[in-house]
Amino acid sequence: MGSYVPGTEKEQLEMLESIGLSSLDDLYVDVPEELKLKNGLNLPEGKSEIEVRRSISALAGANRIYDTIFRGAGAYRHYIPSIVKSVISKENLVTAYTPYQAEISQGILQSIFEYQTMICELTGMDVSNASVYDGGTAAAEAVAMCVDRKRKKAVVSAAMQPETLEVIKTYAFGSGVEIIVAPEKDGVTDIEALDEILNKEVACLMIQSPNYYGNIEDGQALGEKTHDVGAKFVMSVNPMSLGVLKTPAECGADVAVGDAQPLGLPISSGGPYIGFMAAKSSMMRKLPGRIVGQTVDAKGNTAYVLTLQAREQHIRREKASSNICSNQALCALTVGVYLTTMGAEGLREAAVQSASKAHYMAAKLEEAGLSTVNKGEYFNEFVTESDKKSEDVLKALDEQGILGGLPLDEHRILWCCTELNTREEIDKVAAIIKEVK
Repeated sequence: MGSYVPGTEKEQLEMLESIGLSSLDDLYVDVPEELKLKNGLNLPEGKSEIEVRRSISALAGANRIYDTIFRGAGAYRHYIPSIVKSVISKENLVTAYTPYQAEISQGILQSIFEYQTMICELTGMDVSNASVYDGGTAAAEAVAMCVDRKRKKAVVSAAMQPETLEVIKTYAFGSGVEIIVAPEKDGVTDIEALDEILNKEVACLMIQSPNYYGNIEDGQALGEKTHDVGAKFVMSVNPMSLGVLKTPAECGADVAVGDAQPLGLPISSGGPYIGFMAAKSSMMRKLPGRIVGQTVDAKGNTAYVLTLQAREQHIRREKASSNICSNQALCALTVGVYLTTMGAEGLREAAVQSASKAHYMAAKLEEAGLSTVNKGEYFNEFVTESDKKSEDVLKALDEQGILGGLPLDEHRILWCCTELNTREEIDKVAAIIKEVK
């Protein structure tokens, strides 16, 4: 990146003179005196570059870095081809942001259009927006898409990721939407319980598949039951799983959401991530945020534009179902480069390896004395339980430089595998646990 060079004192005076002022005090004459900083900020003296590097390195050194990871629960470590970072680190791309001047932002608009196209291909849906902040935001915005004056209730599965459910509840509180949590049974949404919950007042049912426990939900059956009462069906999905599982469209979803972090974005201590949203064409005008479209200019050349701009969140905010007007442009570019690099076969291979290794690990942990809780099909995450305390199991792994699964309670652990985990690593985990048992 180029360096930022602030204006010199001489340049500042020239700018002040050009607007008829002689000092910075004149520029802030309308600011009350009691709000002005009189003696400067109470900050230590600046450090040299090498001193700053040493300080930052010391802080970074306090982090625990694991070479072997078996934890997911919403953030996943996948292989990212080197070309991905090489492309997105180019100086003319790394500053990517929402293109407010669309006519001179053709490059970033094209990258977003291609990202939207790939998300539609991945989910099977008709239209995608230019992304939102993360998976939790996408889920909450999807609920807002579905509610209307007659239907102000939304049903959300208890098998959703807990943090996502909390984001949905926070959004709903501010907009007066009632959130009903549908119970889970045997690690999946209790479809029979929905008979008592779904009715003409419910705007939508949202599920996650694979869900928080790694189980694959019966999306088609849940979608049919939802549509029987005239409600919308929303699916939150792990995009990597779509390399081998049915698409949300094949399950009858009206809206598909999720976090695209597995598609080329490193774990990065929790962000930035990117929420994807895709929907049927009938719900296109309710998609929040920005949508890029393709057209032709006056000379007949391909051109890209921001589509559906005159919507409520821009001109009639009090009537809007969403006020989000930004997107994760650099993250969307990253996803686009990753998917282009991997291709359909590469994505499928990563998904197959993730699932295969998870099932191999579950079998090895069974041999080591941990029982697999999952009773149905699962993708790359699964839950084990044991009479041994989760804390003791994970501590033994930690001492060997291994980040184990996520403890759900005193005796249950949520494990995750991706294509980066090796047979040797899995066998080592099983051996350590067997010794602990």
